[in-house]
Amino acid sequence: MLEFTGHPLFDVGLATVLAFVKKTDPRDLNDDDLDRVAEYIKENYVVDSLKSFLDVAFPNSGFTQAAYSKTPEKRIEYADHVLVTARNSSQPQYGRCVITGRPVTEALSSKLPPGRAFRQHIPLITGENIINFHPNGEPGLPISGLALFMIQAMPLGSGVVGERLLVVHSDNNRLTMAIAAEFLEENRRNIHRARLEGSKELSPAAYRVGTQLVHVLVNVQADMIERGLAGESASITAYHMSNDGKRTALDIYHLPLEVTDFIQTALYPQYRSTWNRLTDRGWQITKGSKAAGPTYNIFYEDLLRLPHNSWQFIRTYLLRRPRRSRRPGDPTTTYSFTSEADLISWTFTDLFLRKVLRMDQVHIETLRNLGDRLAEYVVEENDRRFFWDFSTVRRYPHFRNVLIKANLRRTKDNSPPLFSFDEFVTVFETELMNHHWSLARDLILIRMIERLYAAGWIQSNMEDMPVEQEFDTSGEDE
Repeated sequence: MLEFTGHPLFDVGLATVLAFVKKTDPRDLNDDDLDRVAEYIKENYVVDSLKSFLDVAFPNSGFTQAAYSKTPEKRIEYADHVLVTARNSSQPQYGRCVITGRPVTEALSSKLPPGRAFRQHIPLITGENIINFHPNGEPGLPISGLALFMIQAMPLGSGVVGERLLVVHSDNNRLTMAIAAEFLEENRRNIHRARLEGSKELSPAAYRVGTQLVHVLVNVQADMIERGLAGESASITAYHMSNDGKRTALDIYHLPLEVTDFIQTALYPQYRSTWNRLTDRGWQITKGSKAAGPTYNIFYEDLLRLPHNSWQFIRTYLLRRPRRSRRPGDPTTTYSFTSEADLISWTFTDLFLRKVLRMDQVHIETLRNLGDRLAEYVVEENDRRFFWDFSTVRRYPHFRNVLIKANLRRTKDNSPPLFSFDEFVTVFETELMNHHWSLARDLILIRMIERLYAAGWIQSNMEDMPVEQEFDTSGEDE
């Protein structure tokens, strides 16, 4: 009986097999299903169009070695060995598989130590005859035929980005399967196209790795929501890797539970419009009629840095403050909270605070209510100076004076103060999620701008506003 193990290479391979035979439960897989996948791999892994694709996964294997390419029969023989013979072998046992615990047999190759796999079989482990890091000084990794089979299928359920594999694994098996199915469908289309065109390479991914990862995740989660299959959120870990002996590389991207929960919830109808508009303004700016399409979405890429960069994320995307950047075509340098006030949403910000920062609802309501009162004050007094000072000062003593002066002006005609002492201390003088005072200011400003835009005040006063400066947090006083 097959089951997910928690090992990313095995699990993604198993998810790929399930997607190929259109099943959802590993316990339902049978030998006929595995044979169908084996036949597809034998037919396609041995052609030149997949050589560059497989070089990053299984270099020096029978799929990619030059010696094997001169005699296609040898490639097919190798494919039979790792896909069928190893899986069905009844030879003597040589220990237990490190992934599945199943018996290990001597089916891999007569030239290798019994039941041991190496870099040409499993990405990112050592080559042949290297005894370091193996028990009892025996080179190689004990691996069962079924585990080997799943790892050979794994590239079909992975992305190909920048001459590396993008293997995406989740602690939610349903999400792992959905992502593998998305990659499998794309890879099968590319393989079919390459064979028809006689191409020796598959079409590269359209986007950089971070953008490609979030792009696929968003597509998968949106589809699951539409089909009523979205369940509990789960963390995701992506492995961007190359197994090439000369260019071995591994970059790991992790999306924790709070971030995937935010993304999934943001794709529901009540938030989807705002999500789409923020995403649309995140694409790389390309100039000229002959320019290629965008290669990255900065909004997607910054999602991968959450929750550590939450403060900058809020300021850039939810408040629309322009940001300094050296990246060519970075759209964040053109953001503006006055001209893009229609993109600012407290409802969406509330979602971010609850899901990513895990802020309690009482604190969120305190920020919201203070933003409402300050917005009402700006409209009633038409106090453009206060609005601009509130939104732009960089030193906390100056910011505090701006609020105190506004509070004094408000109470001169016996009106109630804009805020109480306790409210001020709660919002600005206590530690707020380990960030400093300007985070609280930015969150209040988001609510103020939303209210001022709804009242038409922003539109009426936009021409009198100074030019917004790109922000640099290093100059702000804590």
